[in-house]
Amino acid sequence: MAKQIYITDEGLRKLKEQLDYLKNVRRKEVVEGLRQALAFGDLSENSEYDEAKNEQAKVEAQILELEETLKNVKIISDSEISTDIVSIGSTVTVYDETYNEETEYTIVGPTEADPMSGKISDQSPIGSALLGAKIGDTVTVHTPGGEVTLRVLNIEKK
Repeated sequence: MAKQIYITDEGLRKLKEQLDYLKNVRRKEVVEGLRQALAFGDLSENSEYDEAKNEQAKVEAQILELEETLKNVKIISDSEISTDIVSIGSTVTVYDETYNEETEYTIVGPTEADPMSGKISDQSPIGSALLGAKIGDTVTVHTPGGEVTLRVLNIEKK
């Protein structure tokens, strides 16, 4: 059985939009590219055709991957997000005792992760270390950059 992927309502909406774009816009663009490449004639020496076929394969693979992901999602509703403990969907403010700074993270499933905007996967080192923590708890995280100690200051829904 495939592993369940946890996702928020917003993340589900974005995945569906991405799938819709790939199926209804990108797929048509690729087919048009194939038509144009075929117009160049001899397929044995037609690099445009080869490139278009590769792009078609890439788009179809992305569509299949998204469809498979959508089959295995478990939506985390706002009512399931706790402010007592860190869970998927929680926005948690931590004090980084290693670097003496406050940071805010939103814990999301792997398909929604966007570290540059503060959304970290529940499967990342920091995300998995914070899961289940309560306000006041301190967790030590082994990251690629070394060991980091985080103290949970606040947990909320956003």
